[in-house]
Amino acid sequence: MSIYKSLKQECYTANMLLPKLDLVVYTFGNVSAVDREKGVFAIKPSGVPYEELTVEDIVIVDFENNVIEGKMRPSSDTKTHAFLYKHWENIGGICHTHSTYAVAWAQAQMDIPIFGTTHADHLTVDIPCAPPMSDNLIQGDYEHNTGQQILDCFASKGLSPDEVEMVLIGNHGPFAWGKNAAKAVYNSKVMEEIARMAYLTLQINPNAPRLKDALIKKHFERKHGKDAYYGQGC
Repeated sequence: MSIYKSLKQECYTANMLLPKLDLVVYTFGNVSAVDREKGVFAIKPSGVPYEELTVEDIVIVDFENNVIEGKMRPSSDTKTHAFLYKHWENIGGICHTHSTYAVAWAQAQMDIPIFGTTHADHLTVDIPCAPPMSDNLIQGDYEHNTGQQILDCFASKGLSPDEVEMVLIGNHGPFAWGKNAAKAVYNSKVMEEIARMAYLTLQINPNAPRLKDALIKKHFERKHGKDAYYGQGC
């Protein structure tokens, strides 16, 4: 029996949420889950339709992109996942999709403005969009450089991956992460819904104002602050 059975199951379960949550079409997406103690992560194999995916298909990879266990080729985005795991030690899962509204904002090369309280329930800032990759990086180790593109975006905007668990890649699409694979998928769905709401907001009123600071603070802290009171608690 594989020593990675539970890790593969976590990864598989998270990946199967993507079509259920309408975050992917065909094979346009992947989720990974990390085991820090073993120094590996599990990730969806490349190009396998979700209706055919099994737990046994999940590939185990180390942080240097070496396949440790699995007969299939891992996702083409594996190097991006590995890069983020190496540089951001607090994340336990990563999700990448090509969900429609998030991709539309990425193709427009725009941050998603914080217009309403749904956004503020999860973030106190705009969802960042990293600038499109330069030609020399595209021609280099593209997937590895996508990870660097994300890190550079967060550094330039002064953002923490522990507080902002999602990003758009200019002309590409969304990445999200979290404490585990399920949370990464949750953040992907949240980002897609916020992207849709923001798009519709601007269709109704192209001059819609940003959410005022008092509401941002109130909605974020009632869910995440030291005196949070949303939900049922522990």
